[in-house]
Amino acid sequence: MTDHSRTPVTVLGLGPMGQALAAAFLAAEHPTTVWNRTPGKGDQLAAQGATVASTAAEAAAASGLIVVCVLDYDAVEQILAAAEPVLAGRTVVNLTADSPDRARQTAQWAAERGIQYLDGAIMTPTETIGGPEAVVLYSGPKDLYAGHAPALAALGGTQSHLGEDPGRAAAHDVALLGIFWTALTGIMHAFALAKAENIAARDLAGFARGITDLLSPSIDGFAANIDAGEHPGTTTNLLSAAAGIAHIVHASEQHGIDAGLLRAAHALTRQAIADGHGTDEFTRLTDTLLRHATR
Repeated sequence: MTDHSRTPVTVLGLGPMGQALAAAFLAAEHPTTVWNRTPGKGDQLAAQGATVASTAAEAAAASGLIVVCVLDYDAVEQILAAAEPVLAGRTVVNLTADSPDRARQTAQWAAERGIQYLDGAIMTPTETIGGPEAVVLYSGPKDLYAGHAPALAALGGTQSHLGEDPGRAAAHDVALLGIFWTALTGIMHAFALAKAENIAARDLAGFARGITDLLSPSIDGFAANIDAGEHPGTTTNLLSAAAGIAHIVHASEQHGIDAGLLRAAHALTRQAIADGHGTDEFTRLTDTLLRHATR
């Protein structure tokens, strides 16, 4: 292992993900300093060889590469403000989830203070960190990312630099998590509706997997149509979709089940139909969302 691959690293924030990040750096033999606002969370990492700092500034001063992973950017701002006197000339890699605008604002704050900054998004659970299934996205200066890529490789799996715009990783994050949480809510709604009709969740599960299996191979086709601005309703269209969604809303509300998520989908579909796109494919809704977006 080369000296470069043993770059000292500081991890600020020791929630479950922060602990996983620090453990991965330790496993790759990086000298690792850790800090958390709540004392005691670094004890297990200390047993693995980490140095536990008493303040954020002390932790930041120990390394040229500083990784931050906390609840939100409000916490990031407080921590970086406390460490600001020692941050100039160092690199902060912020792996905290938040909005693209917050990422850009933090990058600007860093630039004004001579702090090198990369923003990032962790797309996989804590147990994947350090292993082949980990996925971490980064955005910010390409040369800066390239310089730290050997050390960041300790986090495992796929490490991807998405571009110079510091908000690009966060933009991917919120878009992809939009899929996850909307889909998961839909699955929970399906189980609730099934249970109200005396169908056990385990009896529905096999059929539910069949539905989700239909989606994955369709995504590339959806993306191609959206990028091309083409929405041919050759197999199904928005008129058909609106009718189907209305049936689900009706069945749900007969049982007193909140159908807010489906009502929102129905309203969006009806808006696209009102715009004259009833015979278009479901992908037309991307244009509808953008056209009626409020700024």
